[in-house]
Amino acid sequence: MVKDTVQFIREHYNSNEFIPLHAPYFGGKEKAYLNECIDTTFVSSVGKFVDQFEANMATFTGAKYAVATVNGTAALHIALQLAGVLQDDEVITQSLTFIATCNAISYIGAHPVFVDVDRDTMGLSPEKLQHFLSKETIMVNGQCINKNTKKIIKAVVPMHTFGMPIDLDKLKLVCDPYNIKIVEDAAESLGSYQNNNHTGTKGIFGILSFNGNKTITTGGGGMILTNDDSLAKKAKHITTTAKIPHKWDFNHDQVGYNYRMPNINAALGCAQLEKLPEILKNKRDLALKYKEFFSDKPAYFVTEPKNTVANYWLNAIVLEKAEDRDEFLKATNDAGVMTRPIWKLMNDLPMFKKAQKGNLENSIWLEERVINIPSSVNF
Repeated sequence: MVKDTVQFIREHYNSNEFIPLHAPYFGGKEKAYLNECIDTTFVSSVGKFVDQFEANMATFTGAKYAVATVNGTAALHIALQLAGVLQDDEVITQSLTFIATCNAISYIGAHPVFVDVDRDTMGLSPEKLQHFLSKETIMVNGQCINKNTKKIIKAVVPMHTFGMPIDLDKLKLVCDPYNIKIVEDAAESLGSYQNNNHTGTKGIFGILSFNGNKTITTGGGGMILTNDDSLAKKAKHITTTAKIPHKWDFNHDQVGYNYRMPNINAALGCAQLEKLPEILKNKRDLALKYKEFFSDKPAYFVTEPKNTVANYWLNAIVLEKAEDRDEFLKATNDAGVMTRPIWKLMNDLPMFKKAQKGNLENSIWLEERVINIPSSVNF
């Protein structure tokens, strides 16, 4: 299978050179907008492109408000803080995730609790969450209390893994009776939808990432999405050092963060967003080719769940045999075709080894078998 896979990928990209996992694509007005930033000298956190990028992103996702940040981790940090998560609170999330999810929880001094994922979405399982909450928590004065730790569970952070949307409607039905707020880690899912709703717009907050390897990039950057007017204002205020607007006076009314996206990054984002429909179509075309190619191989291609539209940010296959994973990874990378395993489970990392966890059988099964394959656009 390795030889055929390498050949298929090289033919698709028409290249005998090294093929990366996901390279950025610059085919629009990026240089023109960057030059405008330089010519106007507005390259930092003030400038028209930041406001324009926020407005355009809100329009694209259907969120009422979008607040641009320096990266997705910063966006998640602020979203959790404004969702009411405090030091020593607990936040339920999935162990099968990128480290940034748990880092943002830790920045507040809160503690992650790990619940299993579903195999089809690779995202947090509503059913597994329901089981955990019914067995491990009690309600006291409207707050969800962990019977084991006696700590308050304030929020849940599901991740739309590789752009595959989870069922937010089911998750919300689980969380609402427990007064648990949903903060969506939609870092990887720009252009993904569940029941015609863009990811990141169903919870109290959602966050996006525009890192260099994402569907569109600002070099480094993130976005907070929300439909709440008050929370949107607070998010913008706290990410701009909590400075009270004034022509010349420096006055700050709380501890804030220097998290505002620079104008020069937003200029790149504005140009990228203009090309997003074409990018998404190109990525979907590749996904369909992969699906057909792997249809008779000892691996299956991960496709969008029912009632969803995935952006196919990073394409993934799941091997039939766990023992074949490392051999596949070594052979493809040795052949100059970049492939990567899914992340290590968070509960296996030293800083989260003591975190409470449920039965993570699906997470373990996927960790042993999932491989990302080249996913760059190819115009």
